[in-house]
Amino acid sequence: MSLIINALCINCDVCEPACPNRAISQGETIYVIDPARCTECVGHYDEPQCVVVCPVECIDPDPAFPESHDALLAKLARLQEQDA
Repeated sequence: MSLIINALCINCDVCEPACPNRAISQGETIYVIDPARCTECVGHYDEPQCVVVCPVECIDPDPAFPESHDALLAKLARLQEQDA
């Protein structure tokens, strides 16, 4: 499942550089996560790094994008092929 940043975001700038898939960018008012690039850090870390570094706990699972662990690994493989 992709993650989503909620309205509690304070634009502290710590999540964007923590993302190994470059899925996080500055949105119109708060940071946003691109569900096509978010793998919840599966294949990189044991837990999502944006969640680890977020000081206000504003990152939640995005129910609009349910994905299994295997689907997240497959997405990571596709991203690595694209970015090569």
